[in-house]
Amino acid sequence: MRLVFGLILVIGMGLAGFAVYMAQGRFNEYQSAIDLQRKALSQNVPLVRVFISKGPLRYGQKLTKEDVRFVSWPENAIPEGAFTDPKELFPEGVDKPRTVLRAMEKDEAILAVKVTEPGEDAGVASRLSPGMRAFTIRVDVASGVSGFLRPGDSVDVYWTGQVKGRDVTRLILEGIKLIAIDQMADEDRNNPVVATTVTAEVSPGVVASLAQAQATGRLLLSLRGSEDTTSLGQIEVDQKQLLGIVDEEVQTVEREKVCTIKTRKGAEVINIPIPCPKE
Repeated sequence: MRLVFGLILVIGMGLAGFAVYMAQGRFNEYQSAIDLQRKALSQNVPLVRVFISKGPLRYGQKLTKEDVRFVSWPENAIPEGAFTDPKELFPEGVDKPRTVLRAMEKDEAILAVKVTEPGEDAGVASRLSPGMRAFTIRVDVASGVSGFLRPGDSVDVYWTGQVKGRDVTRLILEGIKLIAIDQMADEDRNNPVVATTVTAEVSPGVVASLAQAQATGRLLLSLRGSEDTTSLGQIEVDQKQLLGIVDEEVQTVEREKVCTIKTRKGAEVINIPIPCPKE
């Protein structure tokens, strides 16, 4: 009897130990799952609702509430100028909509630089930075880079005219931004246009310089690369430099003084050299 009781006690203790072992394992798994969940939650980025386009938007199109929708966007990756408040994109009490300045594709964030203020058209005035002015330059197929200029491009401006009686070509401005070609301000146009005028964004002081340069000579544009910010410094070429003509120095040679006396032989007068008196 005692033997049976002892056997049952041993078996009971073994089952209890096994139950404790299993419970400990389950507890460890549960704790690991909680730790992983806490780690994942700590790596989560807060989300902010941002306006994006429902479909493609093109230059000059009026922006309405039907053209946009709200989506959740990672807070640390929101593009600069994105609209997060409906009252900012569609101000209350303003009936006139914004206008699209730059083409946007489906699901692209609506940015302030890509739309006008409420009620504004997509004209040149809406493209000017504060304190800047628009100046129009006359061009042709040669001076306008064969029609490959587009709004948004940067160009260098060269002046060709006469300086002190000599023909000169001189770099007068670097990296000015074009905001319109003829009457078109759409940066998304890709087809070349042989323009007669281009409009540039410049400071008021540069307006006066360009007006004087255009009145006294001819302006030519040189297209810059989209990422080119190098400074070219002073560039000037005249006809002699272009053709490699070097001015010859005129040397003055002092002539030797010759003294003579005149004598007459019949009807003939003869000059006879004699030593010159010392001065």
